[in-house]
Amino acid sequence: MTLEHISPIDITTGHLNLRASLDACVKCTICETQCPVARVTDLFPGPKFVGPQGERYRKDGVIVDESIDYCSSCGTCTLVCPQGVKVAEINHHARTAMKQKKGIPLRDKLISRTTLMGAAMTPVAPIANWLLTIKPLRVAVEAVIGIHRSAPMPKAAGRTFEGWFKRHTPLPNAGTKGQVIFFHGCAGQYFEVETSIHSVLILEHLGYEVLVPKHGCCGLALQSNGLYDDARKYVSRLTQDLRSVNRNAPIITASGSCGGMLKHEAKEILGMETEALSDVSVRTWDISEFLLDLYDRGELDMNMQPIDVTIPYHAPCQLKSTGMGLPALELMNLIPGVKALESGQPCCGIAGTYGLKKEKYDIAQAVGQPVFDFIKQVNAELAACDTETCRWQLRTSTGANVVHPIWLLHKAYGLPNG
Repeated sequence: MTLEHISPIDITTGHLNLRASLDACVKCTICETQCPVARVTDLFPGPKFVGPQGERYRKDGVIVDESIDYCSSCGTCTLVCPQGVKVAEINHHARTAMKQKKGIPLRDKLISRTTLMGAAMTPVAPIANWLLTIKPLRVAVEAVIGIHRSAPMPKAAGRTFEGWFKRHTPLPNAGTKGQVIFFHGCAGQYFEVETSIHSVLILEHLGYEVLVPKHGCCGLALQSNGLYDDARKYVSRLTQDLRSVNRNAPIITASGSCGGMLKHEAKEILGMETEALSDVSVRTWDISEFLLDLYDRGELDMNMQPIDVTIPYHAPCQLKSTGMGLPALELMNLIPGVKALESGQPCCGIAGTYGLKKEKYDIAQAVGQPVFDFIKQVNAELAACDTETCRWQLRTSTGANVVHPIWLLHKAYGLPNG
């Protein structure tokens, strides 16, 4: 199917049937009590107020309450709603409609282009990374563009994952169990390259031939900032790219947010119902989810070197929205000597690009403070988290080395660093 077959979203009559979901709200306020933003600031009255309650007064683009802009789209409200109301989705569309009517700021358009940022920074990585540490420059960027001077920023790896993969010689065991497709995402291509490399090496160690078709961005940052049309184009292009190789192979990703885009948000937020997306979404696995499934089937190599560590783990809100549970927590605890403890917090505050913005930075820090404290109390040197922006947030705010959970498994298998 082509872009013409993407269903438009209409809050009242669209295929998502959000209006029916809206009317199921019984005003129990559970979403209000669980909202990580509402609990730290009076600027956001809560998801029920701006969502199901406010939506009843929205018609023809009427802006009821601008406080909805402070919603971080963490999705906690939808997860905890006992009536199945799609609170986060309603709020997301209302906020986007407001932003589009008022005009989307240049800053939001710039920070949505992750691939462009990575491609620009990689060839000059040492200089780019150094410039991000210059306080006067960061102050100027805040004043001109609106990115907070202390916001966590990614560090360019100085090489791309695809460049490494082209030169990589597969491990001897690779291919004995068939093929898988690896979806690295923007950050896994330019910034969190080590995580992508570790993922491939683990999959090869377990017997899989790893295919990496050339592909780009999932469009999540564009969607989060209200650029729906551009995001749909990115998703459409990405799904075609991922289908350019073995169409029966599982698609594995180490980016919880990018996987969530394909498995949840492209349909639930963007309203996409293409054949390509349907095919790709059902074949997409988070890498921890995939490896834990192998364990459940007795196919995971349990010959691991012990690692004596207690490690704090934070499960990102976007990963939770896919409903897969906490596979990374279970996976890490399979490693001899490892004791992984989960933060129990709904969000670290960054929420993609939310915590980068100068007017939301302090809120993001307040939301994340319980997670920061948890890490410092459990292990101030090493922590784990599944998504890239969350790791950037936690590294910056705690000083800990925050890794993807598969970092531990790579170490336990004694695999090369690549």
